[in-house]
Amino acid sequence: MVIRYARVSKFEQNLDLQTDAFKNIGIEKFFIDQVSGVKSEKPHLNELLSFIRKGDTLTVWRLDRLGRTTVKLIEFVTQLIESGIHFRSLTENIDTSTASGKLIFHIFCALAEHERNVLIGRTNAGLKSAKARGKNGGRPVGMTDKYKEIAPLVKASYESKNGSVEGIMKAFNIGSKTTFYKIINLK
Repeated sequence: MVIRYARVSKFEQNLDLQTDAFKNIGIEKFFIDQVSGVKSEKPHLNELLSFIRKGDTLTVWRLDRLGRTTVKLIEFVTQLIESGIHFRSLTENIDTSTASGKLIFHIFCALAEHERNVLIGRTNAGLKSAKARGKNGGRPVGMTDKYKEIAPLVKASYESKNGSVEGIMKAFNIGSKTTFYKIINLK
């Protein structure tokens, strides 16, 4: 069975472009979501995944209708393939029921892995470079010395009940309520 999945981001958008692309390929069942691609919850996609069976083909107009990141798309399509479900994307001309389609999909996987490895390499090189200049990457551990120094004044202001929490935060340049309460509870 050939199953179509279509998605538009907003209710004002229409499906004409996707529907036109599907006209000549004999779709037997279709599912449509009207939700942003960024949102992880796509109710009709979940319904489709409950419906689809081994030997079926999930067809989309374009890869980005399923998800935004290459890694998530690869995970999704890999799960389909492992379940014996074929995947077809009309725009990218990927069809995992063919040897060429499987090759193209594996090339996508290799490119995504390469992209991830390059990003990790750049991050590690940047951290190493920063460390050589005496800087450490990441968030500061615990309270900074600045906050430790002002803690008695912040506590006294808070305990005197002369101002609001927001007012005290503004006076001492404290960026968040979480930090404020950490200062108040500092021993």
